[in-house]
Amino acid sequence: MPTALDYAKALISAPSVTPATGAVFEVMEALLKPLGFDVHRFQRGSGEAGTEQETVENLFAIRRGPEGSSHFAFAGHLDVVPPGQGWSSAPFEPEERGDLLYGRGAVDMKGSIASMVAAVADVPRDAGTISFIITGDEEGPALHGTRALIDYMEAEGIRPDLCLVGEPTSVNRLGDMMKIGRRGSVNIWLEVDGTQGHVAYPHLADNPMPKMVAMLAELDALSLDEGTDWFQPSNLEITEFNVANKAHNVIPAKATARISIRFNDTHSGASLSEKVIAIAEKYGGTARPVISGEPFLTAPGPFSEMLANAIEAETGTQPEASTTGGTSDARFLRIVCPVIEFGLCNATMHKRDEAVAIADLDTLARIYTRAALGALALGK
Repeated sequence: MPTALDYAKALISAPSVTPATGAVFEVMEALLKPLGFDVHRFQRGSGEAGTEQETVENLFAIRRGPEGSSHFAFAGHLDVVPPGQGWSSAPFEPEERGDLLYGRGAVDMKGSIASMVAAVADVPRDAGTISFIITGDEEGPALHGTRALIDYMEAEGIRPDLCLVGEPTSVNRLGDMMKIGRRGSVNIWLEVDGTQGHVAYPHLADNPMPKMVAMLAELDALSLDEGTDWFQPSNLEITEFNVANKAHNVIPAKATARISIRFNDTHSGASLSEKVIAIAEKYGGTARPVISGEPFLTAPGPFSEMLANAIEAETGTQPEASTTGGTSDARFLRIVCPVIEFGLCNATMHKRDEAVAIADLDTLARIYTRAALGALALGK
């Protein structure tokens, strides 16, 4: 019987820089079909390369249990970030060196998906329904990935009872952290118009920079909240400031900036956007928000307790239930059913020489088997 390591090598060997299509999904389909899964693959997007509309491939696979049985879903992504330069070995040629498996996606998150596939081989079909919600667009704009999969499931009348996302949540050792929620995210583009002119004749121009600086100072001084029982304080960060001015003696005609806000469940993307828009207009500027996701929390209860016990049974570690870190596709899946994230150690994700401990792949597979059986039992 193939192991999680075998599956991980097969997936890493198929290059899949975001947005992913083609070969890596063929590999995934070939892994799941022998295990009794019905596999549906489809593409979304107009195909305009290099734009947010670039084609994305998605995969939904399901192995149905007895009629009326519970439905547990594994979710994840097959796309990876570009490997960059300077690897010790070819990033899409998986290589074992010592106790580690190297390759782009080893941690984030082809290794976890490999462990999911290995896990379901040990889940009896009569235990219930299991599905895989797999996208090729998590590392990119995430417009045509998991959201498209949710549309497909809704059209087909498919709704899991519980979902586990395999993002790399562990920090120092496998099993030390799981994510029961995430903060929301909104990026806001700011703009102030002025009138271009010579610096020696400021009365004939209108410099937008002092207005932008004052606007950013007020935004930077905001104290959004003090945090909650489960979430750290929201934070606003200035991520870009630009006037595109190549001359030393010209007052620029426009100033632009961008801010990013990561926020807890005391706010919504809309409420924060309204606050920023009001401040921008105060200084004669405009603000264009793009909300990437709202905060969510899967409140501690039977699901998180079951998963924590499964993790401790295989690792000896009771995981911390956390909401820290960035966003993930769990922000979309939480509208379908309760969702928790748990996966491999994240120390090398998005880095050169990304690597996973080979032993962790098998351990994670056993945890996922326990999680699937436990989740299916909870739904009965």
